[in-house]
Amino acid sequence: MSYTVGQVAGFAGITVRTLHHYDEIGLLVPSERTGAGHRRYGDGDLDRLQRILFYRELGFPLDEVATLLDDPEADPRTHLRRQHELLTARIEKLQKMAAAVEHAMEARKMGINLTPEERFEVFGDKDPEQYAEEAEQRWGGTEAYAESQRRAATYTKEDWKRMQDEVADWGARYDALMVAGEEPTGEAAMNMAEEHRQHICTWFYDCPYETHQCLGEMYVSDERFKAFYDSTRPGLAEHLRDAITANAARRHP
Repeated sequence: MSYTVGQVAGFAGITVRTLHHYDEIGLLVPSERTGAGHRRYGDGDLDRLQRILFYRELGFPLDEVATLLDDPEADPRTHLRRQHELLTARIEKLQKMAAAVEHAMEARKMGINLTPEERFEVFGDKDPEQYAEEAEQRWGGTEAYAESQRRAATYTKEDWKRMQDEVADWGARYDALMVAGEEPTGEAAMNMAEEHRQHICTWFYDCPYETHQCLGEMYVSDERFKAFYDSTRPGLAEHLRDAITANAARRHP
């Protein structure tokens, strides 16, 4: 059975123009042509296209994809290992940026005394004051909000970087805890929840266990916070929420 270029484009979610280009450069030459010269793709062509799209999704340039598919001397494992290292580095960078954004959400109108250059160095292209109005509406009348403003106004670029490093380190250790299969009600998870609470107390405002439990619920119900925590590991937001609840019960049974 064979398929037209339009059918294959629909299967793969790519454009007809892309398939024409792959044909022109010899990356995916259809196995059949009609009498009128129209391209027809067989099952073997579809298998090759699937592998092409796999490597493209990982970021390989087309010439390297051709080498991996056609050069008998090429070692796919070596190429994949290198690409895995690049992807891992990109993920770590994005996680740090996500941590910066979470703190930025709390930092709106906090009087962050950083120059534009320092802000870019700390927060990248994310605006640390993006959620100012919402933060003020939700917490503007609380002592915790006022205390966060007072503390943030004193922080230097180095302070903000150190804060982000602490968040990244905590996230990596919590990820490892989940990989190890630790239950949120276990001692290790509760200790990590307590560390999370202490981080808030140290950098932003006094965070009693009741307040910490409210934050835990928000980490699950607010899609932005959920996305931040789950970017480290899917399900982390709910796991942390449950660990926070268990930690509060442990401290105040």
